[in-house]
Amino acid sequence: MPPPDPLITVKPGLLSGTPVFSGTRVPVKTLFDYLEAGDPIDDFLVDFPNVTREHAVAVLELARGAVVQAASQAAAE
Repeated sequence: MPPPDPLITVKPGLLSGTPVFSGTRVPVKTLFDYLEAGDPIDDFLVDFPNVTREHAVAVLELARGAVVQAASQAAAE
């Protein structure tokens, strides 16, 4: 199943505007917290079954693209 579009939702009335995986109440930051702690993505997916692997990977790819773009722009300045 393809991930939702948009991948991330931000609404003032949903967890005080915290970016969440669309269609869930799972903060995107939680995925990065797991990975930063050295936990495999599978642990995150087990703990948050409302997030699919495809959705999590798509968010990681979005973040990667944003970082690469920002680094490229910084290098060009």
